Amino acid sequence: MTGASTPEIKTVLHPVSDLAKAKAVYAALLGIPPQTDSPYYVGFEAGGRHIGLVPGGGPQGMTSPVAYWHVPDIEAKLAELTAAGATVKEAAHDVGGGRLVATVADLDGNILGLLQDR
Repeated sequence: MTGASTPEIKTVLHPVSDLAKAKAVYAALLGIPPQTDSPYYVGFEAGGRHIGLVPGGGPQGMTSPVAYWHVPDIEAKLAELTAAGATVKEAAHDVGGGRLVATVADLDGNILGLLQDR
């Protein structure tokens, strides 16, 4: 494994069809209001994890929840995963604030998210 720390899931994004209704459900589940609340993204911070709601699956076209593994070096981890047989679905790119994200599909088509904070 590249990097000193073990990757861990800290972010899970959920595609939703009705952002307002989904926001109410997740607020009830988590017992807190969202920390980020915009027409294109709603995010909750709960128990050291980030739960995000993405209307319509966002530009990446998510059809199911995607767990994002936080890694110290996203490019190195992408290289390791593709060498092991994973397929890059979404190359690493900046989503704002220096945060890089990427997704790969494992051998069974499951989507794995990667996230690197700079």
